[in-house]
Amino acid sequence: MSSRPSVQEQMDLIRRGTVDLISEEALEKKLTKALETNTPLRIKAGFDPTAPDLHLGHTVLIQKMRQFQELGHQVLFLIGDFTGLIGDPTGKSETRKTLTPEQVAVNAETYKNQVFKILDADKTEVMFNSTWMNKMTAAEMIQLAGRYTVARMLERDDFSKRYKENRSIAVHEFLYPLVQGYDSVAMRADVELGGTDQTFNLLVGRELQRAYGQESQVVITMPILEGLDGVNKMSKSLDNYIGIQDPPREIFGKTMSVTDDLMWRYYELLSSASMTEIAAMRADVEGGQLHPMEAKKKLAEEMVSRFHSLDDAQQARSEFENMFRKKGLPDDIPEKTLSGNAEGLGLPAALTAAGLVKSNSEGMRMIRQNAVSVDQAKVTDTRYQLVTDQRYLLQVGKRRFAYVTVSG
Repeated sequence: MSSRPSVQEQMDLIRRGTVDLISEEALEKKLTKALETNTPLRIKAGFDPTAPDLHLGHTVLIQKMRQFQELGHQVLFLIGDFTGLIGDPTGKSETRKTLTPEQVAVNAETYKNQVFKILDADKTEVMFNSTWMNKMTAAEMIQLAGRYTVARMLERDDFSKRYKENRSIAVHEFLYPLVQGYDSVAMRADVELGGTDQTFNLLVGRELQRAYGQESQVVITMPILEGLDGVNKMSKSLDNYIGIQDPPREIFGKTMSVTDDLMWRYYELLSSASMTEIAAMRADVEGGQLHPMEAKKKLAEEMVSRFHSLDDAQQARSEFENMFRKKGLPDDIPEKTLSGNAEGLGLPAALTAAGLVKSNSEGMRMIRQNAVSVDQAKVTDTRYQLVTDQRYLLQVGKRRFAYVTVSG
């Protein structure tokens, strides 16, 4: 690994988008040893096949795994076909229904087909925790259970709440974090990745590795990606998700529906663009050199290209632009040239000058009420600036439209 990036360069990439890294010092030591011995680190991430389809929220973790691959490390993609039979109690207010072996098998196969849209198949080892758990005897399971206490289990937030509220906690639910932790022992993981909701389980892995005489894994947690509503985590049940198997048109259109602010979070957690490139693009948007809708189209194209193809992405963009160029628009939209200055013209003033509102204060009020669109994208920032020599479609409510160009 001597020709690969330095420890500092690797740390800079690994830190991107992470929430917790336990611990940075331990990871630096592992990376240093890996370079010195030309031995890649073993990077573990586990997914229970509880549903057949992955969405962009799942790919936050997979994208981080891809980064480790690009740094030359070995990715261990663990499909929890055994833990899937138990059911992860994380975040649950009551005992979770377990899946049948048949459901788990079907979902697991679908996962394998989907993850290689991001991961390099040649650099990924797919593992199933049934491989070692099905061989574990009852006596060995009892020994495993003896390495962790009920008191420590009840420190976990969801268990603690249910215990205090006299809600049922089944004994098998205590086994879930133990088995997930033992996976790290069986796989001899150097690093384990997971969402912030998995922190407790990941830390159990560290303790069990020590108990079994191994060096503790480094734990890296990734944030939970907000869905299209910008509030709740991305979830199929909340219908605020972008599925990686969605058709190109849907992936593109759904990505275009995120708010301008949320777009940057998606860029950081999902895009392959460097943080330097993203910062430069954001500065261009804030400075008025790049329209936020154009930045969002670039993100949408990248997402479609990743899960389909570049041709599909270009076609999805063309269809989106053609559809929204005419959708719901009257045939007689007035064309206006507005006077601005070198910095352009503020949106409230532009709405007033275009005759769409009676005053700047009314314009600001309509913006705050989510009633104003620029180029068919909702705008809620009253400080929004229109730049000079660029044509915009302004809309207030459902019936007031104007094409405007600001002259300097």
